[in-house]
Amino acid sequence: MLYIPVSCTLLSKPTGFRDQLTTPDKTQYLISPDPTDPRLSTEVSGIDHTGNTQQTRVVHERALTLFLNSQEVVTIMTIGDHPELLAIGYLVNQNMLASHDDVTEVEYDEDLQVVVVRTGNETDFEEKMKKKVRTSGCAQGTVFGDIMESFDKIKLPPDAKFKTSWLYELTKKINTTPSLYLEAGAIHGCVLCEQDRPLVYMEDVGRHNAVDKIAGWMFTNKIEPGDKIFYTTGRLTSEMVIKTAMMGIPILVSRSGFTASGVELARQVGLTLIGRARGKRFLALAGKDRIEFDAQVDTNIEEEPGHARKGSQ
Repeated sequence: MLYIPVSCTLLSKPTGFRDQLTTPDKTQYLISPDPTDPRLSTEVSGIDHTGNTQQTRVVHERALTLFLNSQEVVTIMTIGDHPELLAIGYLVNQNMLASHDDVTEVEYDEDLQVVVVRTGNETDFEEKMKKKVRTSGCAQGTVFGDIMESFDKIKLPPDAKFKTSWLYELTKKINTTPSLYLEAGAIHGCVLCEQDRPLVYMEDVGRHNAVDKIAGWMFTNKIEPGDKIFYTTGRLTSEMVIKTAMMGIPILVSRSGFTASGVELARQVGLTLIGRARGKRFLALAGKDRIEFDAQVDTNIEEEPGHARKGSQ
């Protein structure tokens, strides 16, 4: 639900959550994009290369300021949905909240575009801010220097498996899901998956925001990451690898390509890194031992329907 300017506690699961997670209907998302929501995009008029008038949809960007207790942390450019989850996930992925931390309240003010995360104890926010560095992510993507200290200690489950039949099904389901990407473009998507089922699909103008929303959802609902798969439409950069590994997810998939740093870090931490996953094709550059080739290459899976998108990326 969008824009809830009231206090809310994020430590309890929604009613019926476990029933939803174990439902036999593998086509049902727990959270999915709503491209029809008028608060997320708008229609504008322009001309094309022939001089003819064209109508197209473009996504909105809004500035959301995040506070941790009484301290301002960052202002994020975002499409504006799921602000509480974005705030929680940002703090988790910046190593400013741990799974054992007591988040007592999250307050979102729609008019001020401010979200405040309150914890039971004070944090080491000031020290972490001194170590802040910019990364290659678009918009406001940042990491903190001390994250690498935690990254070096990560142990991803070696027995996690990834079947090629799951990849083909996920590619088909995700790429045919109604989304802002297909409606307007200029946006990134990230999907939390379990085997061949996509669970939570988030979009935003920055891929790191979409990641953080999923991290916030996982933190809120105490989701076990060891058997999950993370899918992204964006590049497999060092930032994406770090965030996925910090979330405890052993497999990262993208339809886009790699950076050398992303590959190096994935190999260092034992993350399965699969890129260029389009239709029947993919390339794995790290964690290859987890992959089970249980489907023929000529399995009848639809190619990515990129031509259906109305806007421009």
